[in-house]
Amino acid sequence: MIFMEVFYHGSNTLFEHFDLANALKGNGKIKFGYGVYVTSHYSSAVHYASVHKEATDFYVYTLAVPELKEDNYIAFKQCVHPEIVRRAEEKLDITIPEKVQQDGKDFRKFLAKRLTGETDFLGEKAAADFLNSIGVVCIVWPYNWNKPEAGTNRAIFDESKIQILKVEQIKKE
Repeated sequence: MIFMEVFYHGSNTLFEHFDLANALKGNGKIKFGYGVYVTSHYSSAVHYASVHKEATDFYVYTLAVPELKEDNYIAFKQCVHPEIVRRAEEKLDITIPEKVQQDGKDFRKFLAKRLTGETDFLGEKAAADFLNSIGVVCIVWPYNWNKPEAGTNRAIFDESKIQILKVEQIKKE
């Protein structure tokens, strides 16, 4: 795997590698899907590092993450690349509804429901595992919905595809 992009992750826990077994230990939610949440904005990582009021230590991780290519990610409010749809349909032996293909979030939720019957944590995990198995590394959404060009956040489906470059202890915001 070639790591091409630098992103950040904020946490109140010091660790040497990511482990998705800890996926709900952040804020307890998977609003944007199952995966390691990373951001292109250092300040956003600082914010998320310090959201736990009871925590006393805060860290920002500088990371190398897989470069986005047109057929290796899905994005909120964007059409899913036809090659991703083709690979998913082939593996599932189904035709995915056109409407679902119009938004990466809907596509992910469709897969969760199809694979487990639910869109809860287990459904989201199953969708992430499935997407990873067909060469999709993450789901992407804007750092700022009003200014999508300002950068992105991502939920990376496979923690082994993330390399920690540096860890900084920071002061609480």
